[in-house]
Amino acid sequence: PVFAGMNGSAIENFSCVIYNIFFMNCSWQAGRDAPADTQYFLYWQNSRDEEEMECELYIKDENCRNMGCIFQNVTIGTEKAYFLVNGSSTESLIQFYDEYIDLYKMEKLMPPSNITVSCDEIKNDCIIEWQRPQISHSNKDKCFKYEINIKYK
Repeated sequence: PVFAGMNGSAIENFSCVIYNIFFMNCSWQAGRDAPADTQYFLYWQNSRDEEEMECELYIKDENCRNMGCIFQNVTIGTEKAYFLVNGSSTESLIQFYDEYIDLYKMEKLMPPSNITVSCDEIKNDCIIEWQRPQISHSNKDKCFKYEINIKYK
């Protein structure tokens, strides 16, 4: 397909991370050859049934250019989410960037909660218990792996 817009004007290094169960941050860098007055706008669609929405809370750089977005109340569906970042400039047409992303692949997991340790000095053993971390997506029964570091004082 032929993309309207100046080569090198589309954003670069687009990435997103989901954290604290339903927050999502996305960020990008301005295109290398984008004019100085280029402003970018992010649209996304969580699933085909939902409508495309523009970012409500942009992260701006020192020149007031949109360089990221903060989302709240994000739920992870089974479909890939669609992201589109387009731009505008008075000098030239700006190429758009788009990508389909599996949201569950970019979730930063919460730590386990309610960690308890009970030690029995006579038997010389300890029992460590915890609750599985909360996750935002529905595939909740997939296997978790845990690593325990024990430091003797």
